[in-house]
Amino acid sequence: DVLDQPDLELKGETSASSVDGWDSLAHVNLVVAIEKRYRVKFALGELQALKNVGDMADLIEKKVSKS
Repeated sequence: DVLDQPDLELKGETSASSVDGWDSLAHVNLVVAIEKRYRVKFALGELQALKNVGDMADLIEKKVSKS
């Protein structure tokens, strides 16, 4: 678990600011883990546009469906 919080329940509106310990390093680790798990790559511009977990899920779904 990248955020080291096994009881954390992620929802669409969850964001870095609402989770203790979700700092810049955790964010990078999370992105790398997602890229490995779903075999996708994100452009910096794509990541900067994300506001919450729901946005990330939508982007993952879009990228996975294209591959």
